[in-house]
Amino acid sequence: QVQVAESGGGSVQTGGSLRLSCAPFGNSQCKYDMSWSRQAPGKEREFVASIDDDGDTKYAASAKGRFTISEDYAKNLVSLELNSLEPEDTAMYYCKADTLRGAWSTVCARGLGKWGQGTLVNVSS
Repeated sequence: QVQVAESGGGSVQTGGSLRLSCAPFGNSQCKYDMSWSRQAPGKEREFVASIDDDGDTKYAASAKGRFTISEDYAKNLVSLELNSLEPEDTAMYYCKADTLRGAWSTVCARGLGKWGQGTLVNVSS
C-alpha cells in the first residue's frame, strides 16, 4: 500500500532554514503531483506549496519568497526548503499525493489523498 513519509523537521531560531523531504513508498512505480500543508497548534491545517508534473509550483501567500518546493524525479522525492523562518512557521508539516501521474493504476490510486505522519518544525525567537 502506498504511503508518504516526511522528514527533515527540527528546531531553529528565527531566520534559520530547514529542508523537508517527502517520499511516497510502497510502490516505486507510483508517481504523483505532491503538496505540502502545515498545522500549527490549535489551528486548521493549511496549504503551503504544491508541484505538478510540469514542474509548475504554487505557494501560499505566507510561503512565497521564503519557501521553495522542488522535486527529484529520479529519487521520487519532493522537498520543501524553508528559509527566513519565523515563529509563526512553527507547525507540523505534512505532504500528500494529490494527483496520479501517468496511466491509471488502482494500486497507485490508493495512495492519493493520504497524509504522512508529519515532521515538526519549531522556530524560536
